[in-house]
Amino acid sequence: MPPAPAPDPERTGSYLICATPRTGSSLLCGLLDSTGVAGHPQSWFRCQDEREFAAHWGIADPFDGTFRYAGYYRAAAAAGSTANGVFAARIMWGTMDEVTAHLAPVYPGHAGSGAGLLSAAFGRARFVYLRRGDVVAQAVSLLRAEQTGVWFETADARQEPAGEPGFDFGQVRDLVRLAEDHNAAWERWFAAEGIQPYPVLYEELAADPVRTASGVLGFLGLDLPAGREITVRHKRLADEVNAQWIESYRRHA
Repeated sequence: MPPAPAPDPERTGSYLICATPRTGSSLLCGLLDSTGVAGHPQSWFRCQDEREFAAHWGIADPFDGTFRYAGYYRAAAAAGSTANGVFAARIMWGTMDEVTAHLAPVYPGHAGSGAGLLSAAFGRARFVYLRRGDVVAQAVSLLRAEQTGVWFETADARQEPAGEPGFDFGQVRDLVRLAEDHNAAWERWFAAEGIQPYPVLYEELAADPVRTASGVLGFLGLDLPAGREITVRHKRLADEVNAQWIESYRRHA
């Protein structure tokens, strides 16, 4: 598969949505994808999905499914880019070390900088930092998704629950701590790399998704094409069950 078009070095060539689970990343990815100019943000670097992507792109060994990461990243750059050459990806904390470790041998001149490696691979990289102000609500949402297997819903796709959810104080507490730890890790990484990311708060994204996505486009220096609209593809899943779990957790905490 040929590499993505070479981006203009004076503008955004790529961007990463840096997040933790249940912060509205699927919603934001769908909004930005709908613009037609902001890449196709997906979890291209989620290790559980890499073999499936590699097979789909025709770069996997037909006998054992293995692939070379140099080829994988070229294929991801093509799949994740819009016609204007902008590449986009979503990444959760914990995956970044894997990504940079795989890119370092391919771009040894940039091995000391995560941001430098990403820019070398995908064009000038910028970063959107997506987080949730209410980490208890985030933890509740994550626990319920893990229990039911329902992670998102769109007008065209609905996942059927795999089981009935049940509140567990200890599990919510552990997920609250995990979200806090991963947010802190992202912030340390940005500081160490000298990056000032564009901040997006889930609560603002949920309240006004189109306006929030427009702000991201402005940060990236991209204009919405004439006649094109930013489209909301994902539905809100939180309901009264989430509210009850949040209340139960805060009452016992």
